[in-house]
Amino acid sequence: MTTKPRTVAVILAGGIGVRVGLGIPKQLIKIAGKAIVEHTLEVLEASSHIDEILIVMNAGSLRELDELKDRQRFPKLTRIIPGGDTRNDSTQAALAVLDDDPRTKVLFHDAVRPFVDDRILRDCVDALDDYEAVDTAIPSADTIIQVDSASHITRIPDRSQLRRGQTPQAFRLGTIRHAYELANQDRSFHATDDCGVVFTYLPDVPIYVVDGTPENMKVTEPIDVHIADKLFQLQSESLSASPESPDLTGKTIVVFGGSYGIGASIVELARAAGADVHEFSRSSTGTDVRFRGRVKKALKSVYEKTGKIDAVIMSAGVLRVGPLATTKVRDIETSIETNFLAPVIVSRAAHRYLRETHGQVLLFTSSSYTRGRANYGVYSASKAAVVNLTQALAEEWADDEVRINCINPQRTKTPMREAAFGDEPAGTLLDADIVASVSLRVLASAITGQIVTVRVEQPEPQS
Repeated sequence: MTTKPRTVAVILAGGIGVRVGLGIPKQLIKIAGKAIVEHTLEVLEASSHIDEILIVMNAGSLRELDELKDRQRFPKLTRIIPGGDTRNDSTQAALAVLDDDPRTKVLFHDAVRPFVDDRILRDCVDALDDYEAVDTAIPSADTIIQVDSASHITRIPDRSQLRRGQTPQAFRLGTIRHAYELANQDRSFHATDDCGVVFTYLPDVPIYVVDGTPENMKVTEPIDVHIADKLFQLQSESLSASPESPDLTGKTIVVFGGSYGIGASIVELARAAGADVHEFSRSSTGTDVRFRGRVKKALKSVYEKTGKIDAVIMSAGVLRVGPLATTKVRDIETSIETNFLAPVIVSRAAHRYLRETHGQVLLFTSSSYTRGRANYGVYSASKAAVVNLTQALAEEWADDEVRINCINPQRTKTPMREAAFGDEPAGTLLDADIVASVSLRVLASAITGQIVTVRVEQPEPQS
């Protein structure tokens, strides 16, 4: 009986990230609380089409990946080996440690393409049943021109026949090994990718192309880091599309600012979902979140009563509208203290408890964080600071497995907003229960470092 060939994914992480300009290898840049290579590893680990994973890492940064050697979390990861000076050298380093079965399917994937999806992986693996070499590519949206040394256009190829190469690039092991054996006999050998080696040295081997996706981008330039961060945020926004409420039975949740508005809705929905919810606010318990001692006392009381805290939600806030020049200094201080200093205090105090449960802090920002708004600039600035705090703490707390996320609701119907802006047109404001529902789904998810936007769905235009 013929056994099914194994499929090995090789993550190529040998680059040093000169172009990205952040002083560390690009594969180690943290986005959404994790190194890019870790996000990529998670996708491959979760795929049913992959049997084994190997990482080829920049030799100078090899020890940076020691924390990924976790058999419970990444059982498919069998080796992390040093790479070479070039991509081709790194590929050959991987080929040297793989098995001797020429039928083994090998997928080479860039560590800095964390948005590869399972459909692409499946298509590459399946295509190797009929082909010996497979590439991944997308159509070119731009016209490609060819120029000479004087920067004169010499050719404009037909765009319909052009593709932009991505990864994975997939091969039968015997084929890619043979291609490199021939390449190494050529002193002028040079190729920028592995399909190029097969194309040049095994010209009779057809290379099949599967469809990639625009999201399967490569983080290479500084702007790519920002785009990747936004893509992770878009992924987290899909949480709001789920109609199902999470099961929070057995979870202990602390809500600061839970006496009204979004906080009150969270308390109600979390209890209905089975959670043991403890609510604190100035009006209900005399807990002023601007004061560290009162926050610490509240958390300690819950811990002593329940023995654990799984999540801490900070939804308290104040919004005063008026020109900065005429706003009282005390009101400015109160706004900054409540909207920014308090989230810092709550997050810091919660960490010790959440480290025990691998729990989560959930903060709140405002849609105004992306651009300061006239007459409430201090509020907008404070909410922007909360976003930066969330992203920073996600990185700081990654080793402790403490997650932190931030909800960014569009304008929401709450007493605070009504007091600031009065009556507003029906249908333009979110219901607090919708924001609370998304918040609970974030609590139940594994994401961290995300700014999860909740917005009113606009009606489709009539044709």
